Amino acid sequence: MYDFNFAPVFAAMDQLLIGAWVTVKLSAAAMAIGLVVSIICAVAKASGPRPVRFLVDGYIEVIRNTPFLVQIFFLYFGLPTIGLRLDPNSAALLALVVNFGAYGTEIIRAGIESITKGQIEAGTALGLSRLQIYRYVVMKPALRTVYPSLTSQFIYLMLTSSVVSVISATDLAAAGNDLQSQTFASFEVYLVVTAIYLALAVGFSVIFAAIERAAFTYPMSR
Repeated sequence: MYDFNFAPVFAAMDQLLIGAWVTVKLSAAAMAIGLVVSIICAVAKASGPRPVRFLVDGYIEVIRNTPFLVQIFFLYFGLPTIGLRLDPNSAALLALVVNFGAYGTEIIRAGIESITKGQIEAGTALGLSRLQIYRYVVMKPALRTVYPSLTSQFIYLMLTSSVVSVISATDLAAAGNDLQSQTFASFEVYLVVTAIYLALAVGFSVIFAAIERAAFTYPMSR
């Protein structure tokens, strides 16, 4: 018989909420920076010179075919050997950006390639500049196409960020580990941590769905 005792967990809920906030900040910052990396790499892969495309392909293959845990260890423990030392949270952010950038590149590239040549030619016929064509004819429709995949990738990234606790980053998983070592209430602590991760994932799914309806649903013609 196991005597469930959630009292010490609820008493230290502020500790878990601080960890959850760090998780959200790390994930949001990683997505924002990673999205920029993804767009640059996707454009380079789609229309850049061959050496650049080769480098982007190499980056994507390395990241997509190696464990995220190994990537974190390489950045946190490997970079100091060449004189670049990062604190745990900075190393975690860099690892998340690098990881999201590789997956995001393929998502953005697929969206760009979904735009037909005829649409670009129509933009040229209307007298749009190259920048305007890329902004209105290519990027916005492409973003509308890949938006669900990008938001799913963000939620996956946020859940995957729990791995960064292995380098002592102060995220939700790390807060749960610290609380478990203080209370020894393993079941209760990790049940609450699981519930918080679930609440974050569901909450962001609802927010992203609302944004999609507001930004990408066009009014019906009368």
